[in-house]
Amino acid sequence: MDNASARDSIVAGKTSLGIEFGSTRIKAVLIGPDHQPLATGGFEWKSKLENGVWTYDIDAVWSGLQAAYEDLAAAVESQYGVQIETVGAMGFSAMMHGYMAFGSDGELLVPFRTWQNTITGEAAHELTQLFQHNIPQRWSIAHLHQAVLGAEEHVGSIDYLTTLAGYVSWKLTGERVLGVGDASGMFPVDTVTGQFDTSRLAQYDDLIADKGYGWKLGDILPAVLPAGRQAGTLTEAGAKLLDPSGRLSAGIPFAPAEGDAGTGMVATNSVARRTANVSAGTSVFAMVVLEGPLKALHEEIDLVTTPAGDLVAMAHCNNGAVDLQAWVGLFGEAAAAMGAQFDTNALFQTLYTAALEADADGGGMLAFNYLAGEHVVGMEAGRPMFVRTPHSSFTLANFMRTHLFASLGALRVGMDILLKDEGVELDSMFAHGGLFKTKGVAQGFLAAAMNTPVSVGEVAGEGGAWGMALLASFLGADAVLADWLASEVFGDAEIDTVEPKAADVEGFDTFMERYRAGLAIERAAVDALN
Repeated sequence: MDNASARDSIVAGKTSLGIEFGSTRIKAVLIGPDHQPLATGGFEWKSKLENGVWTYDIDAVWSGLQAAYEDLAAAVESQYGVQIETVGAMGFSAMMHGYMAFGSDGELLVPFRTWQNTITGEAAHELTQLFQHNIPQRWSIAHLHQAVLGAEEHVGSIDYLTTLAGYVSWKLTGERVLGVGDASGMFPVDTVTGQFDTSRLAQYDDLIADKGYGWKLGDILPAVLPAGRQAGTLTEAGAKLLDPSGRLSAGIPFAPAEGDAGTGMVATNSVARRTANVSAGTSVFAMVVLEGPLKALHEEIDLVTTPAGDLVAMAHCNNGAVDLQAWVGLFGEAAAAMGAQFDTNALFQTLYTAALEADADGGGMLAFNYLAGEHVVGMEAGRPMFVRTPHSSFTLANFMRTHLFASLGALRVGMDILLKDEGVELDSMFAHGGLFKTKGVAQGFLAAAMNTPVSVGEVAGEGGAWGMALLASFLGADAVLADWLASEVFGDAEIDTVEPKAADVEGFDTFMERYRAGLAIERAAVDALN
């Protein structure tokens, strides 16, 4: 879109605004009628550990939001010479899960407990067995039940329980609603009705009936809406809260607030059934859109939904490319010590590309990238490790392939549950994140690991915030979300797809045999090196 057309769209309000609260950055994206970003804004923030609980100051939510919006508005004025007075639609997304409990006065009863907390193990286990549905520690219901088990005084005073995105949307619109994808990380959702599972709500009410609380669980949870449905409008008070300058008008329609997993699926065109997306950075996880429910309970797999309400299996691994980056850094130190001058990107390119010349299985070597614990393999702590035998082929190429394979090893364990044990079938997988920046390396290894074609492509740089802006643009559309994304947003996208190579598939399988056997070594290291 040329500058004049963009300016006209901004003045006419033919735009959509998406704002996402990430773990380290609040991002705002304004898109035009062509769904491409016109301007972005942002604000850095971070959680803090207080009294053993990871939290964000509630005041920082609002000061950070205002700063991110102000940054966006300044970018619009600088680039186009106009000010934002209205937008066609808007929506908010944020880190999923966590615990935000409010009293009848609308104020927090206890500090916000984020998804990072691992203090709900007892509750998560009890609820998983009760519901026969995996309840991870980070889910809102796990936090609530842990507070019940701990007889925390505030529980009886709860009037409303929601997520961070739901909280912000509520304060700006006055509506207690939440998108189905974000809601599915609070409490199990029935994918037939698109609402919280009523039988499990009743189970929970029965479980805590003797506590004498004055609420039923369904009464304190938000109403659930799918993508496309309106979730209220920006109130006068909400407009002033978002934009203290007073320039932004009230009355802007809201898309249902969503979680970062859902906006990530939207931003990678991975909301249709039989599609998946893999994100690989600090952590690595796969979101797989299912055709139907799984046959068995798997505590390694989280079940959530797309923003349209389709069932999604999530294989989440705490450890991604951080250990791999540390090894690249070490090679860089050695090169610098010898006086070499080089660009960091070139260093990654050289080392990653070397892995393409390696033996298919990495030369008989093994690595674990566990800087933190890894739930999917039962490790409560991590010990990064590299192992070889006297007969291993110890070359740079094999070393790099081994560590690249290792960055996908835990994910493969989780995906084997879906692809092999459950027989889930995939038509496509989209990969994104720092691991895939070097063209043709990790993409091909992921294709081998999953024996599935893997695509990468240029998508908007602000990721989830762009995905939320797209959901705002979808508001009121008479279409299926997956079809709309495929035709209206990604129809002309430049996508590169790699098919799995038979030799690489066999090599990765061989590596995984060694990886599974080597978990005993990792366990010994965790136990021995405290």
